[in-house]
Amino acid sequence: MTRFEAAAWLTAPSTLAVLDALEAAGGAGCVRVVGGAVRNALMGRPVEDVDLATTLWPDQVIAALKTAGLKAVPTGLAHGTVTAVSGGRGFEVTTLRRDVATDGRHAVVTFTDDWAEDAARRDFRLNALYVDREGRVFDPTGEGVADALAGRVVFVGDPARRITEDYLRILRFFRFSAWHGTGVPDPVGLAACAAGRGGLARLSAERVSKELLKLLSAPDPRAAVSAMDETGVLALVLPEAVVDRRFMRLTGMSDDALLRLAALLPDDPQSSAAVAARLRLSNAQRDRLVAVTDLSVAVGPELVPASMRAALYRLGRETVRDRLTLAEATLGPVPAELQAMVEHWPIPRLPVGGADLARLGIPPGPATGEILRAFEAAWIADDFPADGHEVRLRQLIEAAR
Repeated sequence: MTRFEAAAWLTAPSTLAVLDALEAAGGAGCVRVVGGAVRNALMGRPVEDVDLATTLWPDQVIAALKTAGLKAVPTGLAHGTVTAVSGGRGFEVTTLRRDVATDGRHAVVTFTDDWAEDAARRDFRLNALYVDREGRVFDPTGEGVADALAGRVVFVGDPARRITEDYLRILRFFRFSAWHGTGVPDPVGLAACAAGRGGLARLSAERVSKELLKLLSAPDPRAAVSAMDETGVLALVLPEAVVDRRFMRLTGMSDDALLRLAALLPDDPQSSAAVAARLRLSNAQRDRLVAVTDLSVAVGPELVPASMRAALYRLGRETVRDRLTLAEATLGPVPAELQAMVEHWPIPRLPVGGADLARLGIPPGPATGEILRAFEAAWIADDFPADGHEVRLRQLIEAAR
C-alpha cells in the first residue's frame, strides 16, 4: 500500500484538529483526506487545499466540530458539505455519497458509508484517492495511484456515463489533462467527450468561462487545447477560436490566460467584445481583451522608437505589452531598445489644457476641444517635444479663426 510519511499537509495542527474532532464522534477511520491533496502529493506538487471525506452525516459533522470548539460553516448541506475552520484555514468536509439522479449538470445524492460507492461517482481515477491520518493511501478504483504517477487523466468507470451525469466533466477532462496529464489525452476519454459534446449547451456561461480560463492558465495547455479543437469541443465553447502557430508560440512565451485567449481569437475588437459578453467576463477582462485585439494603433517589433512612444501614449503600457507579445508570437523577436522603452519610458501627460487656451483668449466651448485635439495630434507627431507649446497653440488658434 502506498503511504505518506510525515507529510506536512497531513500532520499540520490545523488538519489534525479537524481529524480529531470527527474521529471523536465517528471513531477511527471515519474520515480521510480526499482528491486533489492526495493526487498532488503523489505527483510531487504543492498541496494547497485539504478536503476531507467522512462517513459522518452533515449534522453529525457540525455537532462534532462545535464540540471540539471549531467553526462549522454549512456551505453545501444538500450535497453533504460542511466547511470546518481550523487554524485560520478552511477544510471542506463532505459525507460519502452516491448519486440517486442526475440531469447532466446537477445530481441528487444520498449519503453512504461505502468508500467504493463514493469513489465510483467521482470524475477521474486520479481524483478518487483517499488517505487516512496514518498516511495510508486508499485507491478504490485500483488505478488512481498509477494514473497520478504516470500523469494519466482517465474517467472513473464508463466515460460516457460520467459525462451524461455532468457535462461539465468534458471541460474538466481537458483542464485536468492540461494540468495533470502528460502527452496526448486519454483516447477513450477524448472519444467520449467528442460524442457527448452536444450536452455542453446545458452549461452556464460562467462555468464554461471558469473552466476555459483555468485550462489556459496551465503551464502548457497546447496539447489539451489542440485535442479540444480536434474533438469539436472548442468549436462549441469558443467558435471564434483558431489554434494556429500564433497561439502555439504565444503559449510558450506567456502564462497569462487572458493573453492566451486573445491569441486564439481574430484581431477584431467587436468579435472580442462578443466573446467577453458570451463568457460573462468581468469588465476589466473584457476591456483588456478588446484592447489587445484592436489593431487601429500599430504595435509590433517593426516599429521605430517614435512610433512606439506614440503607441504607449495612446494605448497605455499594459495594452502595448500585450499587443507586443502577440505581435512577437507572429512576427518574431522584439528589438531590445523597444522592449526597454515599453518598460521604462515615462509616458507624458498632455502639457496644455483649457486654462492655457483661456489665457490666450479662447473661452470654454467647442473650439477649445478642437484646438486641444489638434495640438495633441501635432505633439505626438513631433515625438512629444518638451517645449514650444505656446507657439504651437498660437498657430492653431490663428488657423482656427
